[in-house]
Order: sequence, then C-alpha cells, then structure tokens
Amino acid sequence: MANTTTWVIDPMHSEVLFKIKHLVISTVTGSFRKFEGQVVTQGDDFNDARVTIAIDVKSIDTNQQQRDEHLQAGDFFSADQYPQITFESTSFKKTDGNDYKMTGNLTLKGVTKPVELHVEYGGSENNGHGVIKHGFEVTGIINRNKFGMTWNKLTDTGGLGLGEDIKLIANIQVAELVEEAV
Repeated sequence: MANTTTWVIDPMHSEVLFKIKHLVISTVTGSFRKFEGQVVTQGDDFNDARVTIAIDVKSIDTNQQQRDEHLQAGDFFSADQYPQITFESTSFKKTDGNDYKMTGNLTLKGVTKPVELHVEYGGSENNGHGVIKHGFEVTGIINRNKFGMTWNKLTDTGGLGLGEDIKLIANIQVAELVEEAV
C-alpha cells in the first residue's frame, strides 16, 4: 500500500487571483487574501491527488474598496450568507509532462457545479530549512452566471458591462503537513 502524504497550502507563498472583462475593453484583476487548503497524495507523485480549498469571500481585494463591498453584497457573492468559496477535486490526472487536468466541485454562492481546471506542476525544492515544497499554477475559466451571479449593466452600445467568464489563476505552494507530538 502506498504512503499517504498530506500537503498544506503555504499562504505566504501562494495567491488566488481572478480576472474579468470590464466594459468589454479592459480587464479587472482581483484576489482573495485569505484561503486554506490541502492536497493528499498516495505514493511519490501527485497523480490521483485529492485537493480541497476554502476561500474567505470577505478577503476579496480588487484594489478598490467600493467595488470590493459591492462584490461582497447580494449582487455578487452574498458574503454574509455564503462566507466561503470551496473546491473539492474529484479527479487529478497527469495529461503530459508537468501538466495535469483537475476536475472537481466548486461551490460559489451556495451553488455547486463541476469545473475543470488546468494544473501545471512547477517542481519541488528544499526551502533551505529542510522542508520540501511543491509549486503549481492552476488556471481555468468559470462562468459566473452558472453560480447565480447574473448582475450586469449594458453599455451605451449594448455591450455587457461585465464579462460572464471569470479567469482563475492560482499560484500554489504546498509543504508536507507535519503533526506535532503531544
């Protein structure tokens, strides 16, 4: 039987970003400042890993407080009612070289839908303190309408004020969870 290893996200060396079209002419980038998660592996690689992540919706940061408050409100995330975005993988498969396809269930604003994400494995390295870390870049596109985030305005020319697709980019570094002796 293969060894099971639990890896935890290092929030100091990780980020969860999103991008959305604004007025069809430019892109607004934001991030979530608070999140946690883990990766559970069997054996020596990440194929078939189980991934979970929880994101604090109120930690949203688009570098504009008024917009952040609107995003936390009912038109978008309804953060008071749904304080977390969660993801739980159902499959994590190597596709080629350092590339993986990860599928799983994303829960956003109380709605759970399957999503497919691309994962690029960046490699592993000792952090200089005897801890092995692994790096990943996770990317994907999520249609916000499917999660009940349908608020929008039309421009004067009839275009959408906000895009429907959200680009997700997460740069994640994990380290092995070491249990403290009691």
